[in-house]
Amino acid sequence: MNCNNDIKLLFLKDLKKYKNKALAKYHAKYFQTQMGGYGEGDFFWGLRVPQQRVVALKYLEAMKLDDVEELLKNKVHEVRFAALVVLVERYRRASDWDKINIVRIYLRNSNYINNWDLVDSSAANILGHYWYNSSLSNLWEYAKSSNLWKERTAMVSTLYFIKQKRFIETFQLAKMFLVHKHDLIHKASGWMLREVGKKSMKSLISFLDKYSKMMPRTMLRYSIELLPLEQRKYYLQKDRIKNRVSYFSNT
Repeated sequence: MNCNNDIKLLFLKDLKKYKNKALAKYHAKYFQTQMGGYGEGDFFWGLRVPQQRVVALKYLEAMKLDDVEELLKNKVHEVRFAALVVLVERYRRASDWDKINIVRIYLRNSNYINNWDLVDSSAANILGHYWYNSSLSNLWEYAKSSNLWKERTAMVSTLYFIKQKRFIETFQLAKMFLVHKHDLIHKASGWMLREVGKKSMKSLISFLDKYSKMMPRTMLRYSIELLPLEQRKYYLQKDRIKNRVSYFSNT
């Protein structure tokens, strides 16, 4: 057995130590792995996030990127999550050339980054940083893909943009997703709009004044969480909700 296989087996062995059948059952339900659920067919060992991070950081230096890529394809959800923890941290420390290699690994394995926790823990830190500093072609490709997880990846990646006080892509995506059918996209959009508000409440209010009547209820509620009570009531008042219902009935 070569050293690389040893590292991967030790990584998996350390993760397995934390297996918990009761928690695995709970996670399977929570992440909707049932037929027709957004996580249909996913498999859990029942690990907690801190446990996955402990193992990932233990092998951070020893793990080769080829090993990480192989682990990203593992059927076990927590293995993929831990592999992404390694990938994010390696990206943070990488040279510019190695960053490009990590982005390529991420993009060609996007089919395995297939639940909201996997997306949310990695998209902004890898793709967000990279797209902010290079071409946005892949961002818009993801946004228009009609693939739930790629769409969420596009939106969540803009968290990096928001931290740099650049909001245009977040607003463009939020407008694009006004008529999206899935609640997970509404949540991601509302979350990013809320993050915009942390940096510029004026920018968020300007967007809400234009589009709140058209926003899905979940997106709206997430986006206004940090507003004063009276402003939240204003955006949620019944006549505005009626207008929103009318908008969707005509699309």
